[in-house]
Parts: sequence; structure tokens; C-alpha cells
Amino acid sequence: MIAFRKELRFVFRPYREAASLILVFLLLGVAWAEGPPPSETSGDFFDLFMGDLGEELQTARDEGKKGILLFFEIDSCPFCIRMKRRLLSRPEVQELFGKAFLRYSVDVEGDVEITDFQGKTMRQKDFSLDHRVRGTPTMIFYDLEGKEVTRYVGAIDRVDDLLLLGEYVTEEVYRKMPFVRYKRLHRKTKNSHEQ
Repeated sequence: MIAFRKELRFVFRPYREAASLILVFLLLGVAWAEGPPPSETSGDFFDLFMGDLGEELQTARDEGKKGILLFFEIDSCPFCIRMKRRLLSRPEVQELFGKAFLRYSVDVEGDVEITDFQGKTMRQKDFSLDHRVRGTPTMIFYDLEGKEVTRYVGAIDRVDDLLLLGEYVTEEVYRKMPFVRYKRLHRKTKNSHEQ
């Protein structure tokens, strides 16, 4: 019986080494497909947040921006990670949003203190609750008075849709219609031009 086990070990040894090599390559492939950590992927999308939204609002006014965009997220949110990797890292997205808004990330589970637009200090998670953020990602656009003008809840998968949202807010279309209607009209117009 012992001799039989030794023979089996000898016969299967090359296969065991090959299986180990295949496993290593599979793991490397998965790591490569996942890409770099999310903190390295949104590139220059987010501005450095000093913790006081009132001061940031004044900075936005001084720089001639349309307002502030807050991107509510949590580290474990796969949809946030995907948006940051696939969309927020794109140069055309960074250019459009960078011209129009100061952009900050808010951790909906965060204990870091921030000061809201009215000067009240609270933790990021409390700020998120005060602003009725119930899911991630949530993007809230604020005008230069600190008033919410547009809210988008959920992930955006296509760069065209994110750019359209940016255009919707920068051109203040929110004053005339909801984003869903604007998106539908934009698609109808685009399809009629293609025919």
C-alpha cells in the first residue's frame, strides 16, 4: 500500500506543479482585472476637502464654479468603486465636472467631523443621514447658496450618462425638468439625428 502511494505521488507530481502554476496565474489575473485600489483610480476627480462646506462654498464662488458636488460612498460599495475606476477617472469627466464644481467625497459611515453649509459641525455619517442619503453611491449637487439642486442615487454605468448629468446641472436644466425626462429627450434627439 505504501509503495502504491509513492507511485501515485510520483505520477501526479508534474500535474500538481502545473495546477499550482495555473492557480498562481489565475490569482494574478484576477488581481490585474480588478485594477488598482479605488483610492488610486479616481485620479484628480475629487478636490481636497478641508472639512468646512461653508468655506468650500465661498471657494466655489471665488473660482467661478456653479456649485459643489458631494459624492456619498462607503469603502465596501462595489458600485462606488466601479464608478470611480471606470468613469470618474476619465479625462472628459474630470474636465467637465472640474470646470463647474468643487467635488468632494463623503463617507456615509465616516466619523470625521465636517461643518455643513449652515455652520453646524457633525460627523460625516450624521451629515449623510441629515441629507437623507440612504444608498451609495449618491451624488448631490448644491448651488452657490448651499441649496440642493439635483440628486442622483445609484451607480451610473456609461460615461455618456454621467456627462449628460453634468451637462444637465451645469446648464441648469433642473429648473425646467427632472433628469429622467432630460435623458429621455436627449436620447430621442440623438436617435433621430442618427437615422
